[in-house]
Amino acid sequence: MLSRILTVAGQEIRIGIRNRWILLAAVILAVFSLALALLGSAPAGTLGVDRLTITVASLASLSVYLVPLIALLLAFDAICGEVERGTLLMTLSCPISRFEFLLGKAAGHTLVLSFALVAGYGLTAGLLVLLGSGSVAGLTDFLRLIATSILLGICFLAVGYLLSSLTRQSRTAAAASIAAWLVLVVLYDLALLGALVANPSGAFASEFFPYAVLINPADAFRLFNLAALGASDLVGGMAGVTEALPFDPALALASLAAFAALTFAASVLLVRRIAP
Repeated sequence: MLSRILTVAGQEIRIGIRNRWILLAAVILAVFSLALALLGSAPAGTLGVDRLTITVASLASLSVYLVPLIALLLAFDAICGEVERGTLLMTLSCPISRFEFLLGKAAGHTLVLSFALVAGYGLTAGLLVLLGSGSVAGLTDFLRLIATSILLGICFLAVGYLLSSLTRQSRTAAAASIAAWLVLVVLYDLALLGALVANPSGAFASEFFPYAVLINPADAFRLFNLAALGASDLVGGMAGVTEALPFDPALALASLAAFAALTFAASVLLVRRIAP
């Protein structure tokens, strides 16, 4: 079983190298993180914290937008693309189950995303350390950010597989993936904030809102990292929510893991119903 999963994962890694996905994702993450590191020098002097910590706080918000988008671009045609090219039938004619096939895809895409995150964010962390703008605590924060970014990426890889299993054409899956990114990363928060503004002291704000934030993987990721940094005073937006919620960081990680597991399980069920 393991050898079959690794074979599929290796194929996805080779595709990522051949199509420059790894290089492109690493360059995008490096450029944005370097820009934030350079722009973060002013608040570092004002607030009395090192630039590395400021950069991690900024990247915790930026990663919410970049990492899900990269993950969806990796995964949107994982199933329907194989059906279109006729390779799914050939693959399933080999002694491999559909669960193993999808797990191999997920392992390969996770490694591609992980390498891009380590290379892109690691370059920024290394540069700041060389410039004397980092600390051991800041490096720990950076490692935590990379680890949780990988977990966030896995959540959206699973969303990509789910959408790819529901569609029959790659262009339809691509459109659905962009729509999912807009809903989960952008529109979801706007809807929650709109509801809070409309009824700031009602039952929604006190009872439903804390759980509505945590069930969204993008918000759970952001709240965990900002709460771990104590960074609600460093960045705006949803960061201030960390002080208002009865918030347990472990609950945010559990929410991310549960979202990834449930979405991947749903993808496996759908893949088993596909007739290649």
